[in-house]
Amino acid sequence: MSFVWRSEGLSDRNPIAYLSMEIAVTPDMPTYSGGLGVLAGDTLRAAADMGLKMVAVTLAHRYGYFRQHLDSDGAQAEEAQPWNPESVLAREEPIVRLMIEGRQVAIRAWRYDMEGVTGHVVPVYFLDTDLDENEANDRQLTDRLYGGDSDHRLRQEAVLGMGGARILDALGYQPVVYHMNEGHAALLTVALLEQERHGGNVDSASDEDIESVRQQCIFTTHTPVPAGHDRFSPEQAYRILGEDRARLLERVGAFHDGLLNMTYVALRFTRFVNGVAMQHGKVSREMFPDYEINAITNGVHAGTWTGAAFQATYDRQLPRWRQDNLTLRYAIDIPEEEIAAAHADGKRALLEAVKERTGVELHPEIFTIGFARRAATYKRSDLLFHDAQRLAQIARDFGGMQILYAGKAHPADEPGKAMIRHVIELAKHLNSDALEIVYLENYEWRLGALLTGGVDLWLNTPKRPYEASGTSGMKAALNGVPSLSILDGWWIEGWIEGVTGWAIADRDDERGEAASLYEKLEQLILPLYTRKPEEWQRIMRSAIALNGSYFNTQRMLEQYVLNAYFPENAVQSAKVVPEPAAV
Repeated sequence: MSFVWRSEGLSDRNPIAYLSMEIAVTPDMPTYSGGLGVLAGDTLRAAADMGLKMVAVTLAHRYGYFRQHLDSDGAQAEEAQPWNPESVLAREEPIVRLMIEGRQVAIRAWRYDMEGVTGHVVPVYFLDTDLDENEANDRQLTDRLYGGDSDHRLRQEAVLGMGGARILDALGYQPVVYHMNEGHAALLTVALLEQERHGGNVDSASDEDIESVRQQCIFTTHTPVPAGHDRFSPEQAYRILGEDRARLLERVGAFHDGLLNMTYVALRFTRFVNGVAMQHGKVSREMFPDYEINAITNGVHAGTWTGAAFQATYDRQLPRWRQDNLTLRYAIDIPEEEIAAAHADGKRALLEAVKERTGVELHPEIFTIGFARRAATYKRSDLLFHDAQRLAQIARDFGGMQILYAGKAHPADEPGKAMIRHVIELAKHLNSDALEIVYLENYEWRLGALLTGGVDLWLNTPKRPYEASGTSGMKAALNGVPSLSILDGWWIEGWIEGVTGWAIADRDDERGEAASLYEKLEQLILPLYTRKPEEWQRIMRSAIALNGSYFNTQRMLEQYVLNAYFPENAVQSAKVVPEPAAV
């Protein structure tokens, strides 16, 4: 069923405003680094499909994130990904100005129209400071995603949050709800308070002024570790934001442990806060015990991350699945041979891409594991190699194994880069006739879709409880690929042992968890795959029906609408009204 979302006061000029430092809009626009940006893009795609009145704001990032190059030893080099907003986006006329570090910074916006399956459009505005009137350093504020020092980051966050509020106002929007996707956008609340006071001094804002801003804002936190929350010194706050704003933030308690903490800025000024999975909600409540923190589990956009062959299968068997993702529940009735055939097409496409990128020829009949995510030490991409000889023996015992890796390390993350080198070094020693390990460089949208659509098993080995949610396994499930994962993030909710995949036992040490990983491969997974294909196909089908139908951004947005955007105790609840049937 296709839905039109209606709520009192919600319209094209009075939408939900969504602010995120990165948004993955198309594969050709390098305006994202990974999971946060992909989630943001998937959220907006779902809103467009559902007819939800929404508008989004991000930064232009003219030089993108970076293109990754790996040498034969696994050393990572970075190359800029320049693109030209002028050639693909529509320029908006208003220019707003924001006082940063005692000088006026001019900001303009470029618009991208994200169109859904029903024709509804969600406009996305990319903020840009590359204007002639700005000083040279200020012109670079919107050049690179997560580049520069901490001064640069605070200025960027001022442009996103405060500049975002001002550009929306200049464009004629009066949002009924503002959704901050992570703390990068938290300074939005200061700009709203300035609007509330009609440009007056915010340091003298009353409790009523602050409460008025709180009632307009919700906040999603994605980070389960203290180090992941942006913090700045008092000197930076006063110098860059100005005394008036900094005094306000200090007065309301946004300074924590002597530092301006952007998560506390958001917490102080919002009426609804959520983590991105059940477990992450618990972790966040422990981190911030003075605040009520809910949980809304992430999802992925089903139409984007389902491979071509499965899309054709669903179009034939479940023709309304794009408009109503819950229809994927009925995949449980799709014949097993059709599931197997669609997956075989996805696997062929992946292996062809591997050969084109690396020259390595893999084999479609051999069991293939995928592991692709940001190269950070807590992701533990080397856990699979804890007992390398046992892994090699398992491969020999079951007629071979192929393992595909991908992932970028942040340019400043030396331990993450070392992890990539370590995996590639291990691969060199282990590769044989029975075991082939390939690390694919420049993990991005297209490669991610090929991997989640083409491997036989999705592997995830984070150190608990540092996986806030994770979404790659959700994409795999849409393509009938079961997961083998540590019970963290979304997998706690999606795991049904032997039905949607398998859990690696939580044994509190890497040796024990690696042993559990090998046991699951050796005793359950590979015997099924190699000897009982019908049972394996049933598991693939269950992954689609049980996880694909639930872990999607359509369900996620429905929860935001009912629990965050329009709860009964704040605004009249949103009503879901079916679109009139075509005559």
